Amino acid sequence: MTLVAGVDSSTQSCKVMIRDAETGVLVRSGRAAHPEGTEVHPSEWWNALQEAIAQAGGIEDVAAISVAAQQHGMVCLDSAGEVVRPALLWNDLRSAGSAADLVTELGPWAWAEAVGSVPVASFTVTKLRWFAQHEPALAAHTESVCLPHDWLTWRLSGSADPASIATDRSDASGTGYWSPSLGCYRTDVLQAAFGRVPRLPTVLGPAELAGSTPAGVLIGPGAGDNAGAALGIGANPGDVVVSIGTSGTIFTVSATPAADGTGAVAGFADATGHYLPLVCTLNASRILDAAARMLGVDLDEVSRLALRAPAGSDGLVLVPYLDGERTPNRPDSTGALHGLTHANTTPAHLARAAVEGMLCALADGLDALVSQAVTAQRVILIGGGAQSEAVRQLAPAIFGCPVIVPEPAEYVADGAARQAAWVLSGHQDPPQWAGPPAKAYESDDVDRQTRERYREAREHFVSRAPEN
Repeated sequence: MTLVAGVDSSTQSCKVMIRDAETGVLVRSGRAAHPEGTEVHPSEWWNALQEAIAQAGGIEDVAAISVAAQQHGMVCLDSAGEVVRPALLWNDLRSAGSAADLVTELGPWAWAEAVGSVPVASFTVTKLRWFAQHEPALAAHTESVCLPHDWLTWRLSGSADPASIATDRSDASGTGYWSPSLGCYRTDVLQAAFGRVPRLPTVLGPAELAGSTPAGVLIGPGAGDNAGAALGIGANPGDVVVSIGTSGTIFTVSATPAADGTGAVAGFADATGHYLPLVCTLNASRILDAAARMLGVDLDEVSRLALRAPAGSDGLVLVPYLDGERTPNRPDSTGALHGLTHANTTPAHLARAAVEGMLCALADGLDALVSQAVTAQRVILIGGGAQSEAVRQLAPAIFGCPVIVPEPAEYVADGAARQAAWVLSGHQDPPQWAGPPAKAYESDDVDRQTRERYREAREHFVSRAPEN
């Protein structure tokens, strides 16, 4: 048996999955926690990777390894390859003002044309603008800029030369200065943001070798986390992946690049040579948590209650912007209940409204993808929120297409492992591993009435909040 390893270096932890290169069968695994916070020294990721590898039984018998990781993080190195400052993570929002300035300076549609996306605070380019303005002395010592998965891949190789750092298309597409449609860096954009152009990683193809460890283990190019998940779950054109975690992501594999000047759709690249248009919402599974708190029950009871109420909750609508919202870009909006009557003030109606409100917000993201010429043949529902039976049963009618729910798995690490097997094989396409067992959910009708009531409530409350 030939083994490969896949790494998911996420915000919270590092996971290592070791699988059979031919079949994809899981052999062993390991996990280690990352420190909390929105800025982290990269050495913490390296320490967690070593711990997770040790828990997984080591990689001495592994033929190839790939790293997928959280996107957008800013890792800055000096001329000797030493870290200049702790990395700013995707969820560090101190660059929100810088993002607004950059969008104003270039214009949203010009940004979409240049790099496929309109930058928000999570993007690397906005963090570099903030860095140059607020920590100019440290910025002046920065010779190289890379991303979390780039840095870990480089460390695995044992190289001390920053010029050998490499990345892949999917992660490069989240920087805000690499163009998925052109396949090159937009150094003019980076110059405008940072004031100069530091050394940037070489962008590798989907199965191109990034190097090898000192022990001879081949290293794949790696990926951003969402692209890794798409590869791990085996998503194809026509499949829309809806991930319901703390935040929600809606993305698909597409043969054509996206460029949405409204900023709703990020025009990323995927890990197979195609594209990964993506929508991100701030509010997802925590809506269900909030409903559970309000009702004084657990999540299973929220699900049971929701299934007892009628579709549309007898007119009760929950606008789920409890933490503001990214899509639409309304950071100062709040959540709201609309349409309260004596008839719908029951625990079941509130539970149903919470599930429907969360799904309607995600369906808005699906609509945004469809506006970019995406075909949605089915939805693949993953993440913690997908374990709710009410979410599973209501999703097909609200999304307007069949839904499948695969068993929970570490899809990002699995995608990295599949990429490692692809690099090892030398074939044109990734190996065809069997997908996880999944349940199918369908509905005879599209719940247009619930969607329309949600739109009316959303516009009523959001119009009263400032845009920024």
